[in-house]
Amino acid sequence: MSAGAKQPRPIELRLRTKSRLLHVGFDDGSEFEMPFEYLRVFSPSAEVRGHGGGELVLVLGKEDVGVNAVEPVGNYAVRLVFDDGHNTGLYTWRMLFSLGRNMEKNMAHYRERVAAATAERADD
Repeated sequence: MSAGAKQPRPIELRLRTKSRLLHVGFDDGSEFEMPFEYLRVFSPSAEVRGHGGGELVLVLGKEDVGVNAVEPVGNYAVRLVFDDGHNTGLYTWRMLFSLGRNMEKNMAHYRERVAAATAERADD
């Protein structure tokens, strides 16, 4: 997206609790279905992002995490309330769009990090 391009805004947010997906439709026609696990392990919170801006903290064991609520925050974001008690990240429209657009790449990188951490623990 070029610097002057208008940032897409969501026109639809649908929580699909049984399939553990958040459906987000944007005004540019883009639609994404993001698993709750993905949203949890890529949370914009300090717990996941860290406090220093480096590599994401590796969050494990969230395959079955649920979302209890989606709370609007002004006209720019939502807060997801996860059933593991996590609720501190604000998902801006820009972030939701980026997460949706980059989901395959992000999840591939996450799975690589999980595999490396698992192998490292097995060596201990």
